[in-house]
Amino acid sequence: MKKFSARRFALSAIAAVVVATSAIDAKADAGFKAWVAKFYETAAASGISKSTYNQAFAGITGPDEEVLEKARYQPEFKAQIWDYLDSRVNPYTVKVGREMLAKHNRTLTALERHFGVDKYILLAIWSMETNYGAALQNHDRLHHVPQALATLAWGDPKRANFARKQLLAALKILQSGDVTPKHLTGSWAGAMGHTQFIPTSYLLYSVDADGDGRRDIWSSIPDALATAANLLAKNGWQTGSTWGYEAVSPAGAARHAGQTKTLVQWAKLGFVRANGKAFPRPNDRATLKLLAGAEGPAFLMMTNFTVIKRYNAADSYALGVGLLADEIAGYGGMQQSWPRPHNTLDIKEKFELQSRLKELGYYDGEIDGNFGSGSKAAIAAIQARLGMERDGEPSKGLLKALRK
Repeated sequence: MKKFSARRFALSAIAAVVVATSAIDAKADAGFKAWVAKFYETAAASGISKSTYNQAFAGITGPDEEVLEKARYQPEFKAQIWDYLDSRVNPYTVKVGREMLAKHNRTLTALERHFGVDKYILLAIWSMETNYGAALQNHDRLHHVPQALATLAWGDPKRANFARKQLLAALKILQSGDVTPKHLTGSWAGAMGHTQFIPTSYLLYSVDADGDGRRDIWSSIPDALATAANLLAKNGWQTGSTWGYEAVSPAGAARHAGQTKTLVQWAKLGFVRANGKAFPRPNDRATLKLLAGAEGPAFLMMTNFTVIKRYNAADSYALGVGLLADEIAGYGGMQQSWPRPHNTLDIKEKFELQSRLKELGYYDGEIDGNFGSGSKAAIAAIQARLGMERDGEPSKGLLKALRK
């Protein structure tokens, strides 16, 4: 009788898992390749040449597994609006926005004149979408668009129709010569370039602003910003009008939420601008938004707010664009506070806490108000030193302790 060997058993088990996994991978690859081969019939019917199709899928032997992982993992947690805005409208994004304004002012001014779209809005969209292009430098997070969309069309029933439509559009982009297969990159769901256009929107709105004969939203900042301006202009942007107004609301304002009235009608109901100024065009119509409920600040949203939502349908996104644009332009930020939970920090306090951690040598990352793993590790370390609960979370109590 052979003596039992735990090590031999473990190695055998591992080998069995590897073999089984390899078999599954091979089956997935074969299924994906069969899908790609079959889909050419649909592509050809839409005018895609065999040469273009072969270029799009050259060297691709299987699905993009990371795309499927991201498609499966869609967290249910929804950030509070103040946390969402803190990460996007803050001293860092304003500072970089003003730097980009100085660097690209000639282009932005020309686009503003041509399309009638506020250049500060274009800067804010650029920031919200890719952090002024910085996200495009992280090549590990970029995906080959035809492979990503084919993966979704093949392996994600919920997104299959969307992915098929976008894949056909991506192939048309490639066939147009605007971009090479190597540079046809985007997010896991196919959003592309500095201003994150999905392929169908690219076909509708892309612009060759730099005059080189290509609509290149991946490496040409003029093309990317012009494409964003074109989308807004074609969806009804009102030149010379704002996106909306922060307002102080009277008691009982919640019963008017979602209603649309003229600004003079809102004023008669007791709504006033938070900065104390008068409404410059009192006959314009605005919709009341209470994005944090009755306890939070009120906003009277104009037509341009709705136009921004054609870019991204979330109210929080459109508000972030509007607020960031105003801050880059120097118009001032919000006057009222969000109803944050007790002991949590506002955006200025978040920056102060990171700065103090850095001064003390506990943190060496960017001062950006975002508390990722590096910031939380620094907080945990300083909490341990101060004898506080070591939870790694920013708080007013910790900031007060560091101020002492």
